[in-house]
Amino acid sequence: MTAKGTAPLDVEAAGAKGDDRKHYAREKSFAPLGMRIVFKDLDYSVPSNTKKGERAFLLKKVAGYFEPHQMAALMGPSGSGKTTLLDVLAGRKNAGVTEGTIAFAGQKPTPQFLRRYTGYVEQFDTLLGILTVYEMLLYTAEMKRPISEPLESKKQAVEDLLEKLALNRCRDVKIGNAMAKGISGGQAKRTNIGIALITNPRVLFLDEPTSGLDSFTSNEVMTMVKSLAAGGVTICATIHSPTSYCFSLFDSLIMLVKGSVVYFGPRGHSAIEFAQSGCSNPKEFLPGYNDAEYLVDMVTEADIAGQSDQLADHYAGSQLYLANAARIDQYLSESADVLPEHIQKELAVRSATVTPWWWGLKTLIKYRTTKNYRDGEFLGPRIGDKILISLLIMTLYLGIGDELTDSNYINIAAVLFMWCTMPAFGAAAYVPALVLERGLFTRERNDGLYLVVTYLLSKMVDELLLTALASLGISAYVFYGIQLQGEWVAFWLIYYITLSNGIVLAYFIAAISPNLDVANALLPTYVVTLLFFGGFLFRFHEMPPWWKWYSYIDFLRYSWGSLMVNQFEKSNPSWLGGTVLSYYGLENVDKWRNMGFLALFFIVFFLFALLTMQFKKYQSR
Repeated sequence: MTAKGTAPLDVEAAGAKGDDRKHYAREKSFAPLGMRIVFKDLDYSVPSNTKKGERAFLLKKVAGYFEPHQMAALMGPSGSGKTTLLDVLAGRKNAGVTEGTIAFAGQKPTPQFLRRYTGYVEQFDTLLGILTVYEMLLYTAEMKRPISEPLESKKQAVEDLLEKLALNRCRDVKIGNAMAKGISGGQAKRTNIGIALITNPRVLFLDEPTSGLDSFTSNEVMTMVKSLAAGGVTICATIHSPTSYCFSLFDSLIMLVKGSVVYFGPRGHSAIEFAQSGCSNPKEFLPGYNDAEYLVDMVTEADIAGQSDQLADHYAGSQLYLANAARIDQYLSESADVLPEHIQKELAVRSATVTPWWWGLKTLIKYRTTKNYRDGEFLGPRIGDKILISLLIMTLYLGIGDELTDSNYINIAAVLFMWCTMPAFGAAAYVPALVLERGLFTRERNDGLYLVVTYLLSKMVDELLLTALASLGISAYVFYGIQLQGEWVAFWLIYYITLSNGIVLAYFIAAISPNLDVANALLPTYVVTLLFFGGFLFRFHEMPPWWKWYSYIDFLRYSWGSLMVNQFEKSNPSWLGGTVLSYYGLENVDKWRNMGFLALFFIVFFLFALLTMQFKKYQSR
């Protein structure tokens, strides 16, 4: 069922070397790649919101097919099931029950195939504002094209896309965000399409590709998309209010009303005539209407008038339906054994990513970490608060660390307690990093760019490397400014590991929270509970037996205990009928063992965050 033409770009298989390899990549970047999609008796249902125990069907016995070299439109009133059908075909539904038959080139596609060999353009742009258009496309190319392909070949593929998508003028412009103006809406839409095309997908799905665009930009974007169909890519797009020119670019049309097909056939006046024949009182075609507007308005009015079932029955009893059904059965009965071997391998692929996890980690660091380290918005919240609070602590307790007097021991214990609680409260600065990137994370994961563990590891590299460098200087002027006793290396390590725990704790809280407001409330609430069981406010042996267990899972206990031992282990003075360490129940504590426990807390929080991000549905589709 494949379109005629060459196979996807495979530089090694072509045996190209040097300039020949570059030439091959340039010539084959947009080779015909499409395949036919056939679907029959598709039902999609979710639990009903109004009738307990029953199911609401968002798609009902939907059937059709999309041809390579063509562009198909999904249209209908709002809530008719357009995006639902697109998501079902693209394998992006993560809720509800799907039943029926879906075949790509005659075979049932694996979820991994859909991630790796199809492109999906979201309705809302999800791009990295810190990257330029060129960097965004090359970043995606390095993630989704084989690691055996030379970098120069990937760069050439990006250059071809920039030219094809008319993005050369903004290639070196940062994408930007709500706070920093970057590229225009049309350029962002074309960049999103470029992300979907960088791997030469066999199928391209687009959800409302013209939403938010003016008519000129809409026509420009869809003309470019149409040119891809000519190259062999199978294209399906939901479209709501296209211009007359934009609508004329489509080859076929599926009209949905309340989850049922009311028309499937060629786009044009035949679609209008068919819809008119199914309506009891068809809407008049007034001057100023274009075909798409008229079609949607007519079926919407019929739906409001309670004629949705009538429209569906009209199609189901038509000769057009019988012809379509026969064609669908014919396509489904044809053997897939005649497919080329490499196509069969693609359809049966079991790996969700093209590149291994370590390559994904390397690429994330190359494009995102290096950019973050030059971004004041990233660095400020992570360093500024620590410098400010540490200077406050140092100047408040300046020079008291070597005053071993009865009245000063409580001050030393207090400053060490403040030193280990500061990283826990400062963790709030790391929460937005995960929550605000959810849309991007979900899109890139669905696109098969990386595994969850790869993404989370890259975030840890982002945070922990910066933290290690910053904490060296901060801990040095605090330790020597206060004139604390013990080893500075131990003082720094305890602070660094505690701060690392605060960071990964923030990521876990962000992962389990539905939004930023909940995360910002949950994190400080949890940290406050840790203060009571850290050993300073309540000594361990004075805690009620029904609460003592909590102190064992309080990482601040191990941080503060290690700091106290580091301070007093060489000189444990007498105090209040014993020694300073015995007063707080720390006489048998080993600071290095406590640091080991802190490292275990980091691993546990990391695994909690990883499992949450792996299985939690951040977007219910």
